[in-house]
Amino acid sequence: MELNTENKLNFGEKLLNFYNLNKVKIFTFLIVILLVVTFLIFLKNQKKKNNTLITEKYVKAGIYLSAKKNNEAKKLYEEIIISRNKIYSILALNTVIEKNLILDENKILEYFSIVEKSISNKDQKDLIILKKALYQINENKKEEGNKLLKKLINDNSSLKTIAQEILSD
Repeated sequence: MELNTENKLNFGEKLLNFYNLNKVKIFTFLIVILLVVTFLIFLKNQKKKNNTLITEKYVKAGIYLSAKKNNEAKKLYEEIIISRNKIYSILALNTVIEKNLILDENKILEYFSIVEKSISNKDQKDLIILKKALYQINENKKEEGNKLLKKLINDNSSLKTIAQEILSD
């Protein structure tokens, strides 16, 4: 019984000694942890605000487009593409191509590259490559488009059969 009490006193004394010797380190560690958590919360809120802003721009661009204000819509869609938002940049690029808002092929190809780099999902990336290939074929750049289709086939993409069908036509 006495041994048990002595162990508890020793443990309490050891803990108090440890605290006294490492006060500065403990407080520094706690402050660093607090700062990291605060920074992560801040980043999450910033990302959420940015996503909301991009969503609003996309809706606004759609309204401009339906009101036949193509220049304003084009500017907003370009901002969205450049923002590298994983969802809305793809949608904006599709709208720009579908509505012929930008006629400069080089600019469209540059936007395809931006969107490609912003996507990490392989299937989505393959879909963007397929769209790029179809765009190039449509713009009389069959050779470049066919290279992209062959790349999809060689990479054993989930779109392999579609790429093969397009090449066979």
